[in-house]
Amino acid sequence: MTEEYVTVIINIITLFPNLFSGVHEESIISRAIARGLVTIKLVALRDFGIGAHRTVDDTPYGGGGGMIFKPEPIAAALESLEDRGEVILTTPRGRLFSQEDALRLSNEGIITIICGHYEGVDERVSELFVDEELSIGDYVLTGGEIPAMVMTDAIVRLIPGVLGQDTLYTGDSHYEGLLEHPHYTRPREFRGLEVPEVLLSGNHEEIRRWRRKQSLKRTILRRPDLMERFQPTREDEIMMRQVLEEIE
Repeated sequence: MTEEYVTVIINIITLFPNLFSGVHEESIISRAIARGLVTIKLVALRDFGIGAHRTVDDTPYGGGGGMIFKPEPIAAALESLEDRGEVILTTPRGRLFSQEDALRLSNEGIITIICGHYEGVDERVSELFVDEELSIGDYVLTGGEIPAMVMTDAIVRLIPGVLGQDTLYTGDSHYEGLLEHPHYTRPREFRGLEVPEVLLSGNHEEIRRWRRKQSLKRTILRRPDLMERFQPTREDEIMMRQVLEEIE
């Protein structure tokens, strides 16, 4: 590891640590770990369970179906960490996780993610320990492990030094609030479809403008909701008018 980079620590408190093995042993996350750019510590919640059976859940006060994570095991797991930094709880009721969150958290230094499960987590955990509650979408999953994997992947790839110089994230979808432009590679023609001529021109300014316009067009057509927050430049405004004229 080069000295200019600082290792980011991600603690994940989970009932099922084995679910993460494949995700963390492949691709970009694996290379980031090997290079010392990120340390991912899996904390098995069951190790902090209560009694001989290592109990981590109980029935809800007031009745109702399902089980609720008890506060004591989660508190003990959190307090076992040398430093927990920003504490996140994955929950369907949380604010929607975004690219802005990923970028912000990649600069935190230390992050702790609590994977929710069952019907929920005792509210006192949020009141005492959690800094923010996050969700990856308006749907309910079996547990918070998959959201934790998604957030970890999105965060790790933004950590300085993780991506190579030829794989910068600034052109990614959502980085500026727009969807990414189309990509093409060899062959030049495939089953009757050809690479747009502008990409073969060698004119870097024309290529930049084409890509920007395509990003705007895709976002307008596929995710018009993103345009409500997008702050266009003067050039963007001209391109947007052209796009609207083309699709009318």
